[in-house]
Amino acid sequence: MNPVVRPPAAHGAPHTTTVREAVFQLLREFGMTSIFGNPGSTELPMFRDFPDDFRYVLGLQECVVVGMADGYAQATRNAAFINLHSAAGVGHAMGNIFTAYRNRTPLVITAGQQARSLLSFDPFLGSTQAAELPRPYVKWSVEPARAEDVPLAIARAYYIAMTPPRGPVLVSVPSDDWEVRTEAVPARQVARHLRPDPDLLGRIGAALDAARRPAIVVGAAVDRDGAWDEAVQLAERHNARVYVAPMSGRCSFPEDHPLWGGFLPPIRERIVALLDGHDLVFALGAPAFTYHVEGQGPHLPPGAALVQLTDDPQVAAWTPAGMAATGSIRLGLLDLLDRAPPAPRPAPALHARGARVPVPPAGERLPVDWVLQTLDDVRRRDSIVVEEAPSARPVMHRHLPMYASETFYTMCSGGLGYGLPAAVGVAMGKPGAKVIALIGDGSAMYAIQALWSAAQMALPIAVVILKNRRYAALHEFARLFGYREREAVPGTALPALDFIGLAAAQGVQGLRVERAEQLAPALAHALESAAPVLVEIEIA
Repeated sequence: MNPVVRPPAAHGAPHTTTVREAVFQLLREFGMTSIFGNPGSTELPMFRDFPDDFRYVLGLQECVVVGMADGYAQATRNAAFINLHSAAGVGHAMGNIFTAYRNRTPLVITAGQQARSLLSFDPFLGSTQAAELPRPYVKWSVEPARAEDVPLAIARAYYIAMTPPRGPVLVSVPSDDWEVRTEAVPARQVARHLRPDPDLLGRIGAALDAARRPAIVVGAAVDRDGAWDEAVQLAERHNARVYVAPMSGRCSFPEDHPLWGGFLPPIRERIVALLDGHDLVFALGAPAFTYHVEGQGPHLPPGAALVQLTDDPQVAAWTPAGMAATGSIRLGLLDLLDRAPPAPRPAPALHARGARVPVPPAGERLPVDWVLQTLDDVRRRDSIVVEEAPSARPVMHRHLPMYASETFYTMCSGGLGYGLPAAVGVAMGKPGAKVIALIGDGSAMYAIQALWSAAQMALPIAVVILKNRRYAALHEFARLFGYREREAVPGTALPALDFIGLAAAQGVQGLRVERAEQLAPALAHALESAAPVLVEIEIA
């Protein structure tokens, strides 16, 4: 049987470029000229004659690669491009792919695959069912049927990633596809913001106007959609108390505003207690609600109704009560603000602020509340905090407030290993900004290799390690599962970690803080440095 031979393209025919050239031109048009990766053999053909106007951002492990890209995409408000290695590389990356999915971060991920001619023989490094591997934590994944279809698949992946609710997508590319001749695929304009249903918005607006004591619960989608100012205007128009939704990954309202009401915990009964007295709850760019532990009883206090504006139809579908409009948060808020102003209502009482924490006595380990209060005292108001210190987060809410849009990032997933590489990506995406990576000692060890990337790029990141020598958050949860107060929790002790040594080995200066008088000078030095500096703080 004679093999099928593809005839050469005639003069003027569309097959005038290679897959590689078509993809790089497409990435230029999408504004994705930074490629985050950790290369393997199946990816090498993509990078022959690597274009001068692109940069390759190397991470020393794939979870670091995806975390950096996630921070960069959030900071630049555009999808980031990632290149991973076959099945093993995608497997290493899955924790932060899951986090990107929960963060609603647009990522276009390509994964290397063995040559098409080998796939029938179960080859070394072949990815079996490559498109299935990252599911369900990508919006779309594919291994194109033909090499010629790779540029079109990457274009489609970008549009899907950027369509709200945004998220990661994956295209598996066999290694022998890059040299194949194909057609160029020009970038197109595709709608990224869908206006919510006007009838539903009208009903939500009428409910807000009629409420006696409305509450607004803001979530990460407010800041993601650039709707910070509009959220503040709506709260002021209605004199509504504003709370932050449980486990929100962004700051969506100024925490020093008179209408600020604090943070809702991921516990049903406590949410109901904190919202008691409100007759209308408006979940704005947030689920209603994210829970972390089992609960009982109603989702809302007696006499309260729920309305919602979300960019995610799935969230609207599982919300247990009330009416929900879906679409762009900012466009929906603009429509609500176009309504006639409601009748004046009195402002709620000011939310009680945490009292100043006194300096700890000499010789004692440093309390985390005093450490974070000191950090707030010495940092700039517009500095950016990227946080992954779960046991310290409730304390951070009281003593390290956020004041402005795009100044706070954390993971919405609960998966560790995001914060340190995400801080690198945010610093890349916001040159000139001061980025503070606030990281627990347990969290830091999931992706400590991100320090190397920060050092190689000389990024001005202050890495603050809260060193309590254990997975402290698990001690809090142990009580919920019936552990006695002093009962040991196996596998949670973290002795003998030397973050100064780990930093030095990767080219980052490290400072150790053990006494109160050392803290402010060490933080000031890290915040003033033009290069990354790690501050290891021994906390109680």
